[in-house]
Amino acid sequence: MTVDVPQLVAQAREGRPRAVARLISLVEGASPQLREVMAALAPLAGGAYIVGLTGSPGVGKSTSTSALVSAYRKAGKRVGVLAVDPSSPFSGGALLGDRVRMSDHASDPGVYIRSMATRGHLGGLAWSAPQAIRVLDAAGCDVILVETVGVGQSEVEIASQADTSVVLLAPGMGDGIQAAKAGILEIGDIYVVNKADRDGADATARELNHMLALGEARGPGDWRPPIVKTVAARNEGIDEVVEALEKHRAWLEKHDVLTERRARRAAREVETIAVTALRERIDDLRGDRRLGALARRIVAGELDPYAAADELVAGLTGG
Repeated sequence: MTVDVPQLVAQAREGRPRAVARLISLVEGASPQLREVMAALAPLAGGAYIVGLTGSPGVGKSTSTSALVSAYRKAGKRVGVLAVDPSSPFSGGALLGDRVRMSDHASDPGVYIRSMATRGHLGGLAWSAPQAIRVLDAAGCDVILVETVGVGQSEVEIASQADTSVVLLAPGMGDGIQAAKAGILEIGDIYVVNKADRDGADATARELNHMLALGEARGPGDWRPPIVKTVAARNEGIDEVVEALEKHRAWLEKHDVLTERRARRAAREVETIAVTALRERIDDLRGDRRLGALARRIVAGELDPYAAADELVAGLTGG
């Protein structure tokens, strides 16, 4: 069933949650009207500040996200939350889609919360996350909080989708050791040691600070990731996190890094769309005479697989 995209976009701009939900559903379902939706949203997006929150399961990402929503709403900002959850093995939907910890904001018209399923996509995000972020951006959200699925060390894709990446850790979960492993130190703009009322919080912060000092060398004007201790369940330290976020945003804008990050994000999105389109065309070739002919030439020793792949790509792209 086709929808009236201009009308839907206009309603989303007015802050109607059902219109926003419908647009994101079109994105998730890879609707035939997706191109029309993205074309309509393109001139309207670009004003939101995108914050990614990542970390191992159990560190308090949802609780911290909820606390940040409260802080931003207190400042009068419209907030969008994109919470990426594991996929149900049966329906393919978001396994934790009820977002119980954020239920306090369910009736707030200035907050839009959406759960998305990974649907097997690795890296902690759903494949349609960039387009869903654009929907929330165009709908007038000042801040968009993207909470990743919590898959551990491989959850580094958020760094390519957010303006600022927040890495959460907690004492007593081995996070001090995890911080030393590849990936975690490269993606954090701000580090938060949550559940700081527990034993070992100071030790975790010290270990993290030590690992950051041993990491990549930074010049005098480079951003140095701060470490903030919080107890998100009691709203302690959240104002300090917001302050760190605002300082990082100011640094990004001052050094023209924000535009550069967003350009890289757009390039990655274009690349993903192009690769997906090519993969679909390759899938269409299965059983095609051209592929069969190339395969027989390889078996006969007339062609190597790389040369055959070059011929296939040239045929697909018209090169």
